[in-house]
Amino acid sequence: MVGEVQAVIRDLAGTGKTMMIVTHEMNFARSICNRVFYMDQGIILEDGTPEQVFSHPLNEQTRRFVRKLKVLELLIESREYDFAGAGTAIDLYCLRSNIPPRIKYRIHLVFEELVQQILLPVLDRTAIHAAMEYSEDQETATITFAYGGERFDPTAGENDLARTVLTRSVNEFTYNYTGDEELSNTVCAVIRP
Repeated sequence: MVGEVQAVIRDLAGTGKTMMIVTHEMNFARSICNRVFYMDQGIILEDGTPEQVFSHPLNEQTRRFVRKLKVLELLIESREYDFAGAGTAIDLYCLRSNIPPRIKYRIHLVFEELVQQILLPVLDRTAIHAAMEYSEDQETATITFAYGGERFDPTAGENDLARTVLTRSVNEFTYNYTGDEELSNTVCAVIRP
């Protein structure tokens, strides 16, 4: 039935009629539309060509939606943070997102080693924002850590064991320092499948 409805809409579009379509079929919207709006809770978050909205979204919520990302965000504000609770939250996130056990294990390793073994011992009074993303389409997991303070590249730290665990758990590890934002340090880890 979906295919039949899409065929009728394609035929109508070919006649030059202006149409407004509300759909969750992103591939269909991308192929037939010349202008796309992404809405969430009654608010237009993104407006542009299919290429712009699907390939280069400006809004974070749009990016997560079009790439079918499952996201978990954690904010570590002190050394007394509930790491056992964070472990449970990661387990639930992995379960709900159908993340394979080997990737779940590496997510735990990267989170624990980077936050507990490398960042917290060095950072004084700064929060660490951790955002985990899992793409259903590409079956890839990424964790982005953002924190304030002076420039601190975790790959240059003194904890050799933690760095070794990190490098064996990820395909890619990037560090960036902007210096002009509250969370000026950013680390992105692409988890090894």
